[in-house]
Amino acid sequence: MHVGSRLGAPASLLMMGWLSMVLVVDYDGTLTTQRLLGAATWVVLLLALLRTTALVRTQTLVVVAFATVVEYTFSPGLDVYVYRFENVPAYVPPGHGLVYLSAFALGHAPFVRRRLRVAVWAVTVPLGLWAAYGVVLADRQDVLGAFWFLCLVAFLRWGPSTEVYVGAAVVVTWLEVLGTELRTWVWQPVDPVGWLSIGNPPSGAAGGYGWFDLVALAVAPTLLGWWTRVRGRGAATPASSGPAAGTRDAVAR
Repeated sequence: MHVGSRLGAPASLLMMGWLSMVLVVDYDGTLTTQRLLGAATWVVLLLALLRTTALVRTQTLVVVAFATVVEYTFSPGLDVYVYRFENVPAYVPPGHGLVYLSAFALGHAPFVRRRLRVAVWAVTVPLGLWAAYGVVLADRQDVLGAFWFLCLVAFLRWGPSTEVYVGAAVVVTWLEVLGTELRTWVWQPVDPVGWLSIGNPPSGAAGGYGWFDLVALAVAPTLLGWWTRVRGRGAATPASSGPAAGTRDAVAR
């Protein structure tokens, strides 16, 4: 599984740069600003998807759908973290797609893949130190961050997409730090039932993207297969039968 030659580390940095710019612009923007940023972010996501394979496109759209459900459940629903206007900003759903693509592209960049073991240690050690600090020394304890860090370690060790998890450790950590510094969103000190303390941001937030990727890998092939069969049935009509139509179908595929 690969991203393809048209989407690599430079594209990953551009997508991260776009999301960073969106957060900065939204720092003191209005709801109208958020909506305009949302529309623009959908355009950027669609342009990025054109440069990926059909499978990666499908995985990305699964992540967008799943992450949006998670956003509405845990932000306006359970108030685990709260956005400025106590909503889910319009740029967040497509933004999750760009985060996933950026992590995917960065992790699959040739430079990273040739040094994947080094890259794993490069993201694990500093995040591990941050997680330990959050549990032992920080004024605001961060047990949830430590739990998510353990999830990240487990995905890096046993998960199916090591490259994605390495990329997510960089992309998600950067955006979490930037977003909370700008106070675009704020994490609550504890979870809704009061069991787990939460940092602002949680140290191991990138571990959550391992679950997004797992859902994408589980669902995307089935969705893509279904869509291929639907397109195939649509092409197999009387008007498109015959040798010439078969040639057209072969070229389209």
